[in-house]
Amino acid sequence: MVVKRNRAAAAGRPTSVVTGGAGFLGSHLVDLLLARGHKVIAIDNFVTGSVDNIAHLGGNPHFKFIQQDVTEFIFLDMPVNYVWHFASPASPIDYLELPIQTLKVGSLGTHKALGLAKNKGARFLLASTSEIYGDPLVHPQTEDYWGNVNTIGPRGCYDEAKRFAEAMTMAYHREHGVDTRIVRIFNTYGPRMRLNDGRVVPAFVSQALKGQPLTVFGRGSQTRSFCYVSDLIEGIYRLMNSSEVSPVNIGNPHEMTVLEFAREIIRATGSSSKVVFKPLPQDDPKQRRPDITRARTKLKWEPKVPLREGLTKSIEYFRGKVAKGAAGSARARKKMK
Repeated sequence: MVVKRNRAAAAGRPTSVVTGGAGFLGSHLVDLLLARGHKVIAIDNFVTGSVDNIAHLGGNPHFKFIQQDVTEFIFLDMPVNYVWHFASPASPIDYLELPIQTLKVGSLGTHKALGLAKNKGARFLLASTSEIYGDPLVHPQTEDYWGNVNTIGPRGCYDEAKRFAEAMTMAYHREHGVDTRIVRIFNTYGPRMRLNDGRVVPAFVSQALKGQPLTVFGRGSQTRSFCYVSDLIEGIYRLMNSSEVSPVNIGNPHEMTVLEFAREIIRATGSSSKVVFKPLPQDDPKQRRPDITRARTKLKWEPKVPLREGLTKSIEYFRGKVAKGAAGSARARKKMK
């Protein structure tokens, strides 16, 4: 029945529901879906998303926005062909400040989104994360690695929310026959990230643009792999349209240390900033690099945007945000005089 409905939709304009549609990744996904002929319904409660990310879509007849907490029942009186579940705080600052909300959106929110997919006979995709691997003891990380997660540590609220979401997704697949996909997203960067969200790219870029020291935790020897947002969204789109039910890593396998990345940001921004070192946060992963063999073989996907090109586009966006913030602060000081 699911296959028949989705095939019927293929003849016209399919309808996609994107939870977290006003977020960094969700809004880029919305743009790609609209560009590829979908009608899109975005759902967001603006806890970490922003109206600025979707403001350019005002007046688009194929776009609808619903302001709602996805942990509540989702009622849509229309056919739905695809459900893309992206709703969740995703940065350390957010989920450390909102641990219960993070756990609720990973559990109750996933339950509601899966319920919508089941009710509509829609294909469902869960935006999971490389954080399900925790502080990995296997490197690079393959999809069959079960992870090394501290369930009661400060990062556990996010790690376990996503691990539970994966388990629930597979339970709906096995028990109810819901057509499901799971993507494990590795470090991604690009325009629409919040300057103060605590992730390494906006943190380093904003510090460099303001001439402040770049904060590196530990000795900076921990490694990360950075994927530009357009590459990531293309990979996720291919996954949804594939027949792959098992989790798939999507990310850039090019690995570098955080200290190397800090120096790259200083170079790319032309900043005179220096690097300062602070203690390493608890359970901060020492290594993070995806094995993307499955994505390469099953989806014919791999990242194409070089780091320097992606950083140029991202820095241009962040430069505008920093300038806007500085102008706002200047106006506020003027009013106080």
